[in-house]
Amino acid sequence: MSNVGSWMQTVALGYVVTHRSHDPLWAGAVAAAAFIPIGVLSPLGGALADRLDRRRWLIATTLAETVFAALLAVLAATGHAPSWALLAVAFLGGVAAAVGFPTYQAMIPDLVPADDLLGAVSLSSAQFNLGRVIGPVLAGIVLLAGSAAWAFAVNAVSFGAVVAALAVVRLPEPRPQARGGGSIRHRIAEGASVAAAEPGCRSAIILIGIVALVGSPFIALVPAMAINGLGRGAGGYTVLLAAQGIGAVGAALVLAPMARALGRRLLVGALVAFPAALVCYGLAPSLWSAAAAILVVGACYIGVLTGLNTVVQRRAPTEFRGRVLGLYMMVLGVIYPVGAVVEGAIAHVVGIRDVTVVSGLVLFTVMVAIGIWRGQLFARLDDPATPSDARGVDVVGDDRGGADDRSAPATA
Repeated sequence: MSNVGSWMQTVALGYVVTHRSHDPLWAGAVAAAAFIPIGVLSPLGGALADRLDRRRWLIATTLAETVFAALLAVLAATGHAPSWALLAVAFLGGVAAAVGFPTYQAMIPDLVPADDLLGAVSLSSAQFNLGRVIGPVLAGIVLLAGSAAWAFAVNAVSFGAVVAALAVVRLPEPRPQARGGGSIRHRIAEGASVAAAEPGCRSAIILIGIVALVGSPFIALVPAMAINGLGRGAGGYTVLLAAQGIGAVGAALVLAPMARALGRRLLVGALVAFPAALVCYGLAPSLWSAAAAILVVGACYIGVLTGLNTVVQRRAPTEFRGRVLGLYMMVLGVIYPVGAVVEGAIAHVVGIRDVTVVSGLVLFTVMVAIGIWRGQLFARLDDPATPSDARGVDVVGDDRGGADDRSAPATA
């Protein structure tokens, strides 16, 4: 429910500022306003996730997001708020999300057995992307009715669903060392050392950085593709986002059984197929062919994100999980908006279609080159000590004994 509201706000904000300016650079600025806080503050959020009561902290940050969404609704309702003011409020909402989201991520392995973690992360991705399907449809209706303020107001109310869910969640007691002393800076540095020393976490962070810079900006530039590339308005934007969400939800629901059959090959295949699908999306001549292409893009992209995220969650030691996840999200949160702004600026000069095609070709070339000359980067996504690796069962490795492993994590 909350993600439906969040996607309504994302769609409405992206459309409003792009429609006012007809400049792809503004679409990139919207993504930057929302994601730069994640890049800058995720390590802080990760350190707090390893130190505070995770449930209470996530409730507090969710209530803060509620306040900023409500403020965005008020500003939009006046009809006179400049685009920079809307972006500033979105930035503040991003700050609240940045210090809370590592807690959400770190909670998942505490709620399910280790063998079910990929399925749980996939389900989390599915519900997030289901919001991507439903939210844009509702936002399109609201935008066609002429009032983006309602989309922001619905998002503010929808955060109540998160608070209600957290009110009934019960987590295991934290390990004593998870509440150890030391300054926040020291604890963040500890997490960075663990991430650098653990081969699977290190490989996942490197790969997500490459994908975020070159491939991920297509998300921020969807409004530019709809408006400038295809000559469509709110309706075309809604169709593209909904198609991407449908592909992501469908892929998320089948990732776990596919991973059992294909193992690490599934994640590596997604890393190669994603840029190839991007090229097809950039070359699509019409709205509906572009929708079909972005459906495949969404499916491949969710495979990349879910697979790499699960690697980090499975391989990071329990007492450092929040901090390692915070570092992972920092890389994604910093590099993605940078890529979005750069590609948006280039698209302003050469066109959104050319930028999308070239970004896909560059990312495809990089992934193939890694496979040929740096294959160990892919190999480390598995745990070499896991017997299941020989059978190709485990897509992300580190299955050292099932659910009880979370009480006795491996050291870095």
